[in-house]
Amino acid sequence: MSERNYFGTDGIRGTVGSEPITPDFALRLGWAAGRALAPEGGARVVIGKDTRISGYMFESALEAGLAAAGLDVLLTGPLPTPAVALLTRSFHACAGIVISASHNPFEDNGFKFFGPDGLKLPDEVELRIEAELAKPLRTVAAERLGKATRINDAAGRYIEFCKGTIPNDVQLNGLHVVLDCAHGATYQVAPSVLRELGARVTLIGADPDGLNINLGCGSTHVDTLREAVRAGGADLGIALDGDGDRLIMVDADGNAVDGDQLLFVLACDRLERQALGGGVVGTVMSNLGLETALVERGVAFERAKVGDRYVLEMLHQHGWLLGGESSGHLICLDRTTTGDGTVAALQVLAASVRQQRTLGELVAGMTVFPQQMRNVRIEAGQRPLEHPSVAAAVAAAEAELGADGRVLLRPSGTEPVVRVMVEGRDGAQVQRLVESLTETVSVAL
Repeated sequence: MSERNYFGTDGIRGTVGSEPITPDFALRLGWAAGRALAPEGGARVVIGKDTRISGYMFESALEAGLAAAGLDVLLTGPLPTPAVALLTRSFHACAGIVISASHNPFEDNGFKFFGPDGLKLPDEVELRIEAELAKPLRTVAAERLGKATRINDAAGRYIEFCKGTIPNDVQLNGLHVVLDCAHGATYQVAPSVLRELGARVTLIGADPDGLNINLGCGSTHVDTLREAVRAGGADLGIALDGDGDRLIMVDADGNAVDGDQLLFVLACDRLERQALGGGVVGTVMSNLGLETALVERGVAFERAKVGDRYVLEMLHQHGWLLGGESSGHLICLDRTTTGDGTVAALQVLAASVRQQRTLGELVAGMTVFPQQMRNVRIEAGQRPLEHPSVAAAVAAAEAELGADGRVLLRPSGTEPVVRVMVEGRDGAQVQRLVESLTETVSVAL
């Protein structure tokens, strides 16, 4: 496979104003995508965005580039990433583009792509787009230029879709939920979904100003949500991230419930209803407690590389339906094609209602193993994981932990660091081993 210059594991992302997150690049990206996806023009592309102030700029640039390539554009305005995947399918568009940097601060932005099937683009299509980016931009003849229109009922379409992912006989009446929308793309749709299903919603993180997305709120900062749940006597809390594809929850006592625990809840609910459809896919970072709890219940568990893209790939390979990450990317392929925080939250709420058990009771069947991670900064060209001393230290730690623990050392895909992770049943042992391994990696540099 050719080397990528722009696309990472989840589209293209970076700091606004620094290459490639600039308006001129977005213009060329729109044109290149149009050329790669529909060389003859005449197709449609859906463009959505989160609430970052830079989204206006990039929306216009992408629109111009696609029009120059002869493609029409359907604009949704601020809308969650999974909603764009849905609308791409329902409008029979050749692609969907989301302008978002997910859980990152407002200074960042990026471009996520979906194909006509609502799935992330295959590698070969991303490489075709990169190949077109290397060519000079040439506008099609004036009579072939694309047009832009706005999908006026985009939010309503998505709200109805979300509501339809739980059965009609599951009522949320009487359930008090605190909802944190991270001042992001779900700030209008997620509250409507829950309220229309009967829940009483206390709303926080729903006043976007273009600069406050993910700022001290959302799935990466749940302290405010914890306090709101306890102060209001709510049944639970829901935290979404800036583009709405991640979910972290909080139980009535203010305890955070991460993606691994939510995946356990969803798996057990489907297992009880004989609707699991195979095994469950996590990642190399998924807590060992999740694997242990599922295997004890006879559920197969596989680990993919970090990234919801790789979870999705493994689900398709096995023909399974349920997977996710600790960070809260939860994929229910019996409901939608990609990670969707709102849809995943509804599945958890439906399980709670069906079983008449609180969120705290639902997660009690999984013991979370103590897990600690350290980052060791490295310079270009340094490969400490290849050093014999590191390999020996890892082997010794694994032998000490036995079947009750795991050791994982891996280079980060986003930072110049090596991540050192240890987990096991004994928290003191885990801390001692992670500190020892971190020192060994540092010395090996």
